Amino acid sequence: MTFDAQYFDRPTRRRDTGSYKWDSVAADVTPLWVADMDFPTAPCIVEALRRRVDTGIFGYTKVRRQFYDAAIDWFTRRHGWTFSADQVIYTSGVVPAISAILKAVTRPGDRVIVQTPAFNCFFSSIRNNGCLLAANPLIITPDGYDMDLADLEGLAADPRTTAMILCNPHNPGGAVWPPERLAQVDAICRRHNVFVISDEIHCELTFSGVEYTPYGRLGLDALGNCAVCFSPSKAFNIAGLQIADIVVTDPEMRRRIDRAINDNEVCDVNPFGVDAQIAAYTDGREWLDGLRAYLEGNYRLVCDELRPLAPAVQVRPMQATYLAWLDCRGLRMNSEQLDRLLVEQAHVHLSPGDDFGPGGDGFMRLNFATQRAPLHRALTAIRTALEPLAAK
Repeated sequence: MTFDAQYFDRPTRRRDTGSYKWDSVAADVTPLWVADMDFPTAPCIVEALRRRVDTGIFGYTKVRRQFYDAAIDWFTRRHGWTFSADQVIYTSGVVPAISAILKAVTRPGDRVIVQTPAFNCFFSSIRNNGCLLAANPLIITPDGYDMDLADLEGLAADPRTTAMILCNPHNPGGAVWPPERLAQVDAICRRHNVFVISDEIHCELTFSGVEYTPYGRLGLDALGNCAVCFSPSKAFNIAGLQIADIVVTDPEMRRRIDRAINDNEVCDVNPFGVDAQIAAYTDGREWLDGLRAYLEGNYRLVCDELRPLAPAVQVRPMQATYLAWLDCRGLRMNSEQLDRLLVEQAHVHLSPGDDFGPGGDGFMRLNFATQRAPLHRALTAIRTALEPLAAK
């Protein structure tokens, strides 16, 4: 099977299927918000799930060795990072993983660094563990976002700061942190005894010519002070199957995190998630490569269609994910007002930027992981709705 543009262009029906993305908005609104895609997952995953369904039995699952081997082989071959099966803790998702890790490495009242704007669930995980946000605002550059390392150092030096949530690739900014930046983060955090939780859920969705560096590839010292979280859920559009992995090399830290996973009751996973991960990391390469090329084409379409709105609206440069970050501050409206306007006039729903914390207001996040024809129609509607405001 050829996974080309024609393959991903095939229309899909998601309305009235219990889709959180589609069935949470009015029937006349196109949802380009929450981070799931409108493409069926890789055929190898569908076949693996069919085989599981054919057993007719869906009891408690024992995670077998193949689960670990598939992930280790995938990351070794694709990203140059090797770990061992005994360093992996499985759980039901990256967000539950982050919450459990915070429980293991912090105490109520501790401060947790987040580079903002950032994925909104980071904030709730911090709050739910009784901790406080230590915002490390990213710097806007002509090429995208960069880190404010001096500010990061100051936050890390505070004795109340015990953890940092790193997002690589970054959501919503789309930055893929180069190894030298990651090494600087590692040096700062180890210098001040700040434990790094690296969310790498979007790691497979880089653009051509961009290399993702796993935090775990930095070396043994970095590995001893971090937990790396990944999942096939975003890249293969299987978030509803609820599967994720945590890699922790330090035995004592792994014991503490495993205890927190059990305390938070996210230690059991379903058989469909296990089989889906095995299939994705064993046979999903060609489908994923086709998807990445298609998504990059969609990003170019977003840039082309919204370019007439500049400078009032600018599509920020990005290197990964399928989530365009629109700088709409030139319209002099807050994110809530922008969302309301786009729903009412363009019949399109995006994610308001203020959902992503400090530095997000006046931005909008646009999910372009859909078929090109409806994406084009939605972008035309957005441009038509915003042109009068952009011209002022």
